[in-house]
Amino acid sequence: MGLSINTNRGAMVALQSLNTTNQLLERTQLNVTTGLKINGPKDDAATYAIAQNMRGDIAGMTAVRTALANGEATLDVAITAGQSISDLLTEMKAKVVQANQAGLDSASRTALHNDFDALRSQIATIAATAEFNGTNLIGVSASSTSVLSTVDGSTIAVSAQKMDSSTLGIASSSLTSSANAATALTAIDTAITKVSDKLAALGSVAKRVEIQSDFTVKLQDILKAGVGNLVDADLAVESSKLQAFQIQQQLGVQALAIANSSPQTILGLFN
Repeated sequence: MGLSINTNRGAMVALQSLNTTNQLLERTQLNVTTGLKINGPKDDAATYAIAQNMRGDIAGMTAVRTALANGEATLDVAITAGQSISDLLTEMKAKVVQANQAGLDSASRTALHNDFDALRSQIATIAATAEFNGTNLIGVSASSTSVLSTVDGSTIAVSAQKMDSSTLGIASSSLTSSANAATALTAIDTAITKVSDKLAALGSVAKRVEIQSDFTVKLQDILKAGVGNLVDADLAVESSKLQAFQIQQQLGVQALAIANSSPQTILGLFN
């Protein structure tokens, strides 16, 4: 092709090369800024779709972890309260045994009964206040509940374990007489056994919730690592590419400048 001031093929080629370098440089700069090699579906549609699906699973597991944490807290409150009730029943048994001794005077019996009644009132208070986030598993009006355990909606059933005085069969126990004290001893022994069984049931469910929570954390970490493997940029590689593209950009600018100066030689033909 002859010399022309209208068409400069060298400048066109240099400009195309510079535009390509600029695009690669911009993409590399974006990768360095975000730390991702896949920033959108244009980069790699299939990989981006897979990563987004995995991110959705991770978000779901975050909600599951919150539900499991709430479940654990609810059970912990119930277990702690149940242990306190068990300790109170042990104290009450001591009062009952004292009241069963022969020849106990009236004043002593009344004092023991008052202590016994105060401990029973404390059981009622504990059972009524053993609540977390609106859920009480051991109170007089306790009801069964469930804890979300997986992203597909599976749950862990948590049965109510009522530990109020009426349920334990000690609401009407009295130490006002030797006969009443003997009856109260049987009732207290039965109540202690009931509370132990109920605590065992709560502990079993609490352990299951704890195991599921630990598994969910591990599974979530695995998914996060998987997403990272798919979309995270290798910053060492990106750094090398960035420097290379910056040099190419500078060379491209110089090449374009040289190509644009070529038509200046035409002026020499007219001097």
